[in-house]
Amino acid sequence: MGNRGMEDLIPLINKLQDAFSSIGQSCNLDLPQIAVVGGQSAGKSSVLENFVGRDFLPRGSGIVTRRPLILQLVNNKAEYAEFLHCKSKKFVDFEEVRAEIEAETDRITGSNKGISNIPINLRVFSPHVLNLTLIDLPGMTKVAVGDQPVDIEHQIRDMLLQFITKDSCLILAVTPANTDLANSDALKIAKEVDPQGLRTIGVITKLDLMDEGTDAKDVLENKLLPLRRGYIGVVNRSQKDIDGKKDIRAALAAERKFFLSHPAYRHMAERMGTPHLQKALNQQLTNHIRDTLPGLRSKLQSQMLSLEKEVEEYKNFRPDDPTRKTKALLQMVQQFGVDFEKRIEGSGDQVDTNELSGGAKINRIFHERFPFELVKIVFDEKELRREISHAIKNVHGVRTGLFTPDLAFEVIVKKQIVKLKTPCLKCIDLVIQELINTVRQCSNKLNSYPRLREETERIVTTHIREREGKSKDQVLLLIDIELSYINTNHEDFIGFANAQQRNTAANKKRAIPNQVIRKGWLTLNISIMKGGSKEYWFVLTAESLSWYKDEEEKEKKYMLPLDNLKIRDVEKGFMSTKHIFAIFNTEQRNVYKDLRQVELACDSQEDVDSWKASFLRAGVYPEKDQTENEEAAPADTFSMDPQLERQVETIRNLVDSYIGIINKSIRDLVPKTIMHLMINSAKDFIHSELLAYLYSSADQNSLMEESADQAQRRDEMLRMYHALKEALHIIGDLTASTISTPVPPPVNNTWIQEAR
Repeated sequence: MGNRGMEDLIPLINKLQDAFSSIGQSCNLDLPQIAVVGGQSAGKSSVLENFVGRDFLPRGSGIVTRRPLILQLVNNKAEYAEFLHCKSKKFVDFEEVRAEIEAETDRITGSNKGISNIPINLRVFSPHVLNLTLIDLPGMTKVAVGDQPVDIEHQIRDMLLQFITKDSCLILAVTPANTDLANSDALKIAKEVDPQGLRTIGVITKLDLMDEGTDAKDVLENKLLPLRRGYIGVVNRSQKDIDGKKDIRAALAAERKFFLSHPAYRHMAERMGTPHLQKALNQQLTNHIRDTLPGLRSKLQSQMLSLEKEVEEYKNFRPDDPTRKTKALLQMVQQFGVDFEKRIEGSGDQVDTNELSGGAKINRIFHERFPFELVKIVFDEKELRREISHAIKNVHGVRTGLFTPDLAFEVIVKKQIVKLKTPCLKCIDLVIQELINTVRQCSNKLNSYPRLREETERIVTTHIREREGKSKDQVLLLIDIELSYINTNHEDFIGFANAQQRNTAANKKRAIPNQVIRKGWLTLNISIMKGGSKEYWFVLTAESLSWYKDEEEKEKKYMLPLDNLKIRDVEKGFMSTKHIFAIFNTEQRNVYKDLRQVELACDSQEDVDSWKASFLRAGVYPEKDQTENEEAAPADTFSMDPQLERQVETIRNLVDSYIGIINKSIRDLVPKTIMHLMINSAKDFIHSELLAYLYSSADQNSLMEESADQAQRRDEMLRMYHALKEALHIIGDLTASTISTPVPPPVNNTWIQEAR
């Protein structure tokens, strides 16, 4: 004899579980736990056994349940039990289960009435149960016996609270009819964790043992000491019945006979007994399941809606239809062109928030990286002066010159212009790399057709590489054009007269004083002995670098003037993830406190390059790392007579002025050349010629051959769609075949005294 109501629910739950398994999800019904609480020998274990419909728990007088028993019921075709502490063994005989529970209890607690809060975990697999957790807890007591500790009452109480505090736990508060209900420990502790009485059911046992002439009619009718969910009376087997092996079926018949024949209870016999308790608990499970269904339904419906559009496309799908292939090819090539243009030109949709890419990265190359590379090459003061000195002397030859030779100026200027070739070519390489990355990112949408993706990438990349040669030739031509004629009549050129009067320091260009060039977070790298690395809010102006505690800029930590400062690269530390650069004073002075250089750290190399470009705008230039600078300079370079010094200074100023003009021109023309010959050309090629190249490279059938992944994805999607429909249908069946009962109205339960 099992639990009939529970068995009726099983097939519905199983169908729901199967439907969810077919779409690769778990049906998380999360059924509530059921815990029995009450005094010793109140009949808790019998109530639990009757609910399961099986004999398997230890019996006796005094404290029998001395460890919590967590009983997990698992719906399964075969019927057996297994313990967590001996997983490999399957128990088919439930008498052996009882013996194992007793042995395992004694193993931890000893045989002299000791208790332990270490639970015994038992799993019962059966076709007659739902996936439920039942908890048999030690009986509440106030007096220690045997090996029990003095604070046994508090230990058991804490153990009970550990389980019954959870909102998902139904509490069966078991009280014998032959004790004072008003002082029931079970009801007191249940009220503590469930003051509204929403999950507490009163169970009255031992009705057959009440003194003659007394009954519990008023209590069972919920009149005398009311509970929100009321009371259910049960008559369990006596110790004599258990010893005499009276089975549960016979016990239930005897219980039914007792209620029908007793004058005080016969009018409510249908609402009493173990079957009604089973029904009440099963209804709680049904209510819980029905409460869960709307959430499951809406989850399935939203998944189904998201699939509907794609499924519509696949419903009449014929993989070998040439019309479909032609249409798909045209759409994909067109989409590839649109995506490429959006990534280069920028757009509001598909914005990458993790890193710069496409047009934004190329913009940074043009306006931060390229200018920085140009300045890095041009400004090498000591080397430049040495070259000018040698040039003047070599022009004069054996004679001592009276005038500053313009030939020396031209030689030096041309040498400086030639140096511009390297950063210009590097700029093209960086842009090409970014264009190829952009092509790869755009071709991700072609993954369904591997051959099409491969051919598209190859054709577009080949075109970009072809344009690379033309772009480099054009940029080198720009440099050659500058070399072919040194225009000393340029309106921005200072000329000989001004160059002689001009002082180098005065000539140093600065941005507008106090103009803010950049703000942002940087890490100030200082040794642990001096306070350790810390992040500050930095503000770079045309005259100073300041750092603050935060972006509110209220608490200034330091202000560093930019005079005589330069930048140098610093190698990343072994354990460091940051990228570092340093600021130092060219006159060997301390920059900050007693530090000769200040190390600043960024999260990426791109940020470092960007900050360096900002420092350039403020007039702080990079240090030269050429080895010749570190060698001792030849004596003749620095033993200049005053006249030679003046000539070097004049040519130095002229070179500075003319290179400034060239720099400005190159900085403007190189990005324009790259845009025209490479980027715009690539866009035009994709829009107007890519399709023709694809048709000539392979036939349409091989290009539009689906990947195995795509075919699998399509089949999977259709299967998922039908499984979702089936699951929704089952939820509808479950809703229609079950009834939810409303929560009973609140009652005045102030009669239950607070547990002390």
